[in-house]
Amino acid sequence: MKPIKIRLLFLVGIASFFVVSISFAQVKESNNDIWLHYFGKNRITEKFSLSFEATMRYANGFSEKQQYFIRPSVDYQFNKRFLGSVGFSHYNTYSYGNPAMNKISIPENHFWIQGTFVHNRGLLKITHRLRDEFRYVGIAKAQSNGDLEIDQYDYRNRMRYMLLFNYPLIKKEDATQLFALFGDEVFMNLGSNAGKTFLNQNRLIGGVGYNFDKNHQIQLSYIHQNIWNYTNTFQESNPTVRLTYVTNFDWSK
Repeated sequence: MKPIKIRLLFLVGIASFFVVSISFAQVKESNNDIWLHYFGKNRITEKFSLSFEATMRYANGFSEKQQYFIRPSVDYQFNKRFLGSVGFSHYNTYSYGNPAMNKISIPENHFWIQGTFVHNRGLLKITHRLRDEFRYVGIAKAQSNGDLEIDQYDYRNRMRYMLLFNYPLIKKEDATQLFALFGDEVFMNLGSNAGKTFLNQNRLIGGVGYNFDKNHQIQLSYIHQNIWNYTNTFQESNPTVRLTYVTNFDWSK
């Protein structure tokens, strides 16, 4: 891929980040978030692997629960550069912030398919990830007593594109030990049930990572997250610190 194409793709994500300044959302809120994140990959054959991802997210320090999810998947390595995945995610998004986007906790289940393409330009590792999510989102409705309860699940389709750059800072015996990462991920509502806004979320990310060995890695990142609700009447702009622990095991040998 030519450098100009890479820059154009990155600019798409950056541009969506600045849409926050011209959004028509009526209510704007900001929360200082902390995300604790785990991702594990387990290779079981030369081509197949099983992955598991989980996150616990907090808003305004650790004072409020924001969201958790679990995400198992099956991966197939087509070649050295391209990985295909299919998976399932279960979310629960709490009521947090003042004012809160959600009045009660909202569950969500979705299936997804994903392609990840990785290539290098010199020392720079470039990752493109495209995920298509088939979402079933809990809908809260007022009951006869006035309380809100999850009454049904609505289908929504969302596409996610992530562009991530990884640059080695310290190497030891030709293996990267300390590295920098930066990039952007944009979430796009698609289809007839897309709601009132094309953009669902945008995440601008920068951070560092450390490889303890070939099996264990830790990352510390800053993420600026923007969220627009389904009716485009509420917008969040959240400075976020994410701590990630990554494991990678090969059980095929």
